[in-house]
Amino acid sequence: MKDIKERDDTTSAGGTPRAGRDPVVLVVEPLLPQRIRRPSDALRFLVTLLGLAAVILLALVAQKTLNGLEADVADGTRRVPFLLSGLVGVLGGVAMLAIPAAYAVERVLHRDGLRVAEGLFAAIAGMVLSFVLGEWILTTGLDDLRLLLTGGRAGVEPINTLLTSVIAYVTAMRISRRPTWRVALWSAVAVNAVALFAGLAATILGIVVSIVVGLAVGYATLYGVGSPNTRPPGSAIVTAVRRLGFHPVKARRLDDDHQGSRRYAIGLKDGSRLDVTVLDRDRQVAGLLYRLWRRIRLNSETRRKAIRSLRAELEREALMAYATHAAGAGTPRLVGTSEIGSEAALLVYEHIATRALDDIPDEEIDDDLLAQIWEQVLLLQVQRLAHRRLTGDSIHVDGEGRVLLMDARSGEIAAGDLLLRLDIAQLLTYLGLRVGAERSVRAAAAVTGPNMLAGALPLLQRIALTRETRAALNKQKELLTAIREQIVELEPKVEAGEVRLERFRPRTLVTIIASAFAAYFLVYYLTQINLDMVTSAKWGWTGVALAAAMLSYVAAALMLMGFVPEKLPLSRTILVQFAGSFVKLVAPAAVSGVAINTRYLQKRGVPPGQAVASVGASQVTGLAFHITLLLLFAYITGSSTAASFTPSRTLVFVLLAVTAVFVIVLGIPRLRRVVTARLRSLFSGVLPRLLDVLQSPRKIAEGFSGTLLLTIFFVVCLDACVRAFGGSLNFAAVAVVFLAGNAIGSAAPTPGGLGAVEAALIAGLRLAGLSPDVATSAVLLFRLLTFWFPVLPGWASFTYLQRKEAL
Repeated sequence: MKDIKERDDTTSAGGTPRAGRDPVVLVVEPLLPQRIRRPSDALRFLVTLLGLAAVILLALVAQKTLNGLEADVADGTRRVPFLLSGLVGVLGGVAMLAIPAAYAVERVLHRDGLRVAEGLFAAIAGMVLSFVLGEWILTTGLDDLRLLLTGGRAGVEPINTLLTSVIAYVTAMRISRRPTWRVALWSAVAVNAVALFAGLAATILGIVVSIVVGLAVGYATLYGVGSPNTRPPGSAIVTAVRRLGFHPVKARRLDDDHQGSRRYAIGLKDGSRLDVTVLDRDRQVAGLLYRLWRRIRLNSETRRKAIRSLRAELEREALMAYATHAAGAGTPRLVGTSEIGSEAALLVYEHIATRALDDIPDEEIDDDLLAQIWEQVLLLQVQRLAHRRLTGDSIHVDGEGRVLLMDARSGEIAAGDLLLRLDIAQLLTYLGLRVGAERSVRAAAAVTGPNMLAGALPLLQRIALTRETRAALNKQKELLTAIREQIVELEPKVEAGEVRLERFRPRTLVTIIASAFAAYFLVYYLTQINLDMVTSAKWGWTGVALAAAMLSYVAAALMLMGFVPEKLPLSRTILVQFAGSFVKLVAPAAVSGVAINTRYLQKRGVPPGQAVASVGASQVTGLAFHITLLLLFAYITGSSTAASFTPSRTLVFVLLAVTAVFVIVLGIPRLRRVVTARLRSLFSGVLPRLLDVLQSPRKIAEGFSGTLLLTIFFVVCLDACVRAFGGSLNFAAVAVVFLAGNAIGSAAPTPGGLGAVEAALIAGLRLAGLSPDVATSAVLLFRLLTFWFPVLPGWASFTYLQRKEAL
């Protein structure tokens, strides 16, 4: 956009200064847009969609309650006089139409016809959307949802077109900002809703959904077409500065700061300059979703308030500016604050010519500059002031080489120890990115001392750093480890306790969500079981399945013993495998067994590195056996005769799938690096351990036989479960189904592969030719014997081994 020059309102029409007034001030700034998309409208739209989803889910859960309420209302309305109910309906409908019309006339009289046009556009969009959704629900929608929205009555709209259109209309016209009009409108909506409900023309859920859909359409319209820009222009900023007692003669718009706030450079009559930061109300919710996510994820002391009012934000920055200046830290002096109407506020600072540290080349950052930076931060630490954004854009250097700290808005006064230590960790990491871990730690220790750095040691975590620093760490992944090592070298006896900053990790959230879906699908499968088929199960085959399931723990113990050169007792190792079945309840299948076996080996005196290598060797060998057996049984399943060497379709499909995965891994650089790094760390310790095992024929026999028997026992168990319910499949086909389903379960993030294993096994058995009832019953029996039944003995084994200090 082209720069423009604005005159403020202190000049006459001819451009000459009015008598007794200050001279003309030219403001150089880009032309402000006439309309803007407010982040608050987008946020309201998203919240409305979430509310709509929540309402529908709750209605589906409480379906019987709503249906009962509908029946009671239908019975009650028969006792209401027809004239009274009809009168209420007419009055509600007329009021709901009259109030928006009167508000539109009022807006037109105030020359705000554009807002009325936006409201009409939203009303049309709401009408079309409600009609389309209603037709979809009536024709192809869920039966339960259609019943809840229509009450099962013909002629009832699932989504009331008139109600949706009116709500969308008034929302787009921002009637919520006018309290009198708002109360009148919602009173009319309430009366009309009662009349619709009592007249059996709508259901409770239909009315609520109609209102929520109308709100969503209104907010979507507001964000889509934008809103009039109410941000004060540069001339208003100059006027506000003048009211503070200054005499500006020129003004220029600067680049926005990292939070999107406008900045101005204002020249004064005496030749000096002021730096002005403008806080616009419509920018208060910018980045709100990220701040909410951090607020939920981090502990209370580390998180910031997700959203503040304009006044609170102004007071916060002003208070921090005064506090840092009183602490003696180098910072621009705050000389004035002011609100500009109800939509903006400004802070006025003395100007100091500086360069941001981000703009200074790395080679110019010498030890003297590093020491000055730490001295400034130490002044804040002594006064219990947390800066909370010690990055290259908030650390500046003036023309004389002195360090100044900017961006006081993010800070905290009377900060706790945790916030102060977080500042140290953040600055250590940022300077480490610029000058290396050794220089960063050495410069900090020379000013603050090793003890303060030792306190920040447990906070050197990615989650504790700013977003920009975390992004920079992606290129220097080992920096945090290097900084920790440097601090330990300075203070080798430091014992810093672990600090948990996160309430939960994203992986935990994924596990919870996946477990919830798994539980839902499991309950669904349970409802599909034919109880007559369960009672007629062949208990002989059930006993075979139970025996095979129990023998699998012996095979797992042999498998582990075979890859550990040290001697392990068979009985206790079997108990460890049972204990692992208990741990599966709270950890994914691929993690629980590795963790508990590694812990067991360490308690047996095996060094940690060798313990991990032994478990890794067993896992690698198990993976090799798994793939080999899958290919072998797939080949046998698809071969018409034992002498045929023609590859089966199943084998070809498996090979193509493996090839596709291999190509994808190699084709995506980031994924390739992750896989390569993990394989390198795995094989670096596994191969030497395998060489130790291969020197003992007895260990080879134990490990390989245990690995093979573990798979065989599971296949026997699944095959016996199938036969227990009258099914019959080729043993090789059952083996293919198990091996494929187990692979899916190991990759699933749910505890023990819950949900994923059941779905995969049922799908596999049905593809193999079993009926849905037999496949579902067999898989649930298999999971009962291999996953749920061992939980109780697993808990007993876990408790016993802990008491004996074996875990």
